[in-house]
Amino acid sequence: MTARRPHPIEVRSYQILRQRVDLSPMPPLWRAVAERVIHATADLDYAVDLVTDEAHLERGLAALHAGVPIVTDVVMVAAGITARDAICQVDVPAAARLARAAGITRSAAGVRLAYAEVGPGAVWVVGCAPTALEELIRRDVRPALVIGLPVGFVGAVESKAALRASGLPQLSNVSEKGGSTVAAAAVNALLYYDFGRRRGSI
Repeated sequence: MTARRPHPIEVRSYQILRQRVDLSPMPPLWRAVAERVIHATADLDYAVDLVTDEAHLERGLAALHAGVPIVTDVVMVAAGITARDAICQVDVPAAARLARAAGITRSAAGVRLAYAEVGPGAVWVVGCAPTALEELIRRDVRPALVIGLPVGFVGAVESKAALRASGLPQLSNVSEKGGSTVAAAAVNALLYYDFGRRRGSI
């Protein structure tokens, strides 16, 4: 989607990664996401921790090609998405007011505000707040793809399990692990997928 020239350190990192873990049996998009997440975290456990369906990733990739909005739960996720601007409403004053009025977290309020702006069909990316993921599921945002990778000991595992049970097109993981870096890496894998395959590189 976005042409880029990987730094030699990144190229070498992928070479080492592929010596440590063989992801070749995975479908191509799933493998691309898993490799970029592992590259970003140096955590080989993501090879078996990530859960998705290749058709879900294909749907998300097509949506990104079509230019749909990318919406994130926190600013750190948006900052890590390097090829496209992303929408994040968690820090706008209206989110704080809505959170107080509705008795919800600011992350959940940010989801409500963002949906009012972008409508259905967006790619949603949650890397921090389980409450944002729960709000996405409750509000029927009709996403192209939900990348749900919040981190933590409280609510993260449960919210990701709820996402998988919801029937929404999704990428998630089973454990408490996750976070902004992981979520952004998953998006970047899709944004850079075509370039890497055309060049025969990462």
